[in-house]
Amino acid sequence: MPITSETLKGFYGENEAQAVYQALKATDGFLDFARQFIYDKDAKVARNALWVLTKSDDKELSALQPIRNELIDLAMTTEHSAVRRLSLNIVERLDMDKDDLRTEFLDFCLERMLDIEEFPGVQAICMKLAYRMSKFYPELMEELKRILQTMPVEYYKPAVKCARNRILNGKLK
Repeated sequence: MPITSETLKGFYGENEAQAVYQALKATDGFLDFARQFIYDKDAKVARNALWVLTKSDDKELSALQPIRNELIDLAMTTEHSAVRRLSLNIVERLDMDKDDLRTEFLDFCLERMLDIEEFPGVQAICMKLAYRMSKFYPELMEELKRILQTMPVEYYKPAVKCARNRILNGKLK
């Protein structure tokens, strides 16, 4: 099955996403697929391409490590919440080292995790990413914990509360 923009525009459910993923897996062209489709002007194509990529296991997804910063930029600049959530989900599954700290991305994550107007999935992923970036720097980790401890939790959905509690209780890797 050749994967085209039309293919990605035309599916709506899990079965279609799995079919495209299986076709992609057979080619092992995860990086080329990402470069070709996640920046498509049609948000539906970009969203579906990202959704297909989330079906990958961590080994397959590691092929996207060279474009981690591009995925971060996409998440920070897109107007489409599904594209933001899916690109952040992929970034969260990629390796991140001490030298990879991008302060503008940390600020973005801190802002989005507290924004009660943001979707809970984005808030929770941003919280996890803020933790991953902060854990290399004790002063940033202390600041993150202070922010989390003073969050008015009654305004947040269970996914956000769960991520918050896992970080504060030391249960997030």
